[in-house]
Order: sequence, then C-alpha cells, then structure tokens
Amino acid sequence: IYFGVLGSHTLLAATVPFLAARTLYLAARGRYETHRRIARWTLPIWLYVSVTGVIVYVMLYQLYPPAAVR
Repeated sequence: IYFGVLGSHTLLAATVPFLAARTLYLAARGRYETHRRIARWTLPIWLYVSVTGVIVYVMLYQLYPPAAVR
C-alpha cells in the first residue's frame, strides 16, 4: 500500500507545478473557458497530492519509523 501511494503521489506531484502554472496563466490572460477546463483536473490532483503527502509522512515516520530513530 505504501509504495502504491508513494508512487502515485510522486508522479502526480511532478505534474502539479506545470498544471498550476498553466491554469494561472490562462486565468491571467482572460481565457476563462480553457482555464476552467484545466482547473477541473488541477484542483483534484493538487488535493490528492496534498493529502497523500501527509499520509506518506505518517506511514513512514509515525507508523513505521526507521530503526535508527527508535
């Protein structure tokens, strides 16, 4: 489960900056229809990355801490 969450988090986290930049660019240029279409994908991906980042941290450092930390 951990590696599945980590893998999807990592891949999607790499795409978020590009999606966010594109979404902001389209809004700044007044291309609201295209902005809305991209934002429908950007927001859920960003929220997933935010939540899974916390989950990965909890799984790695709270549930199963490295042996040197114990």
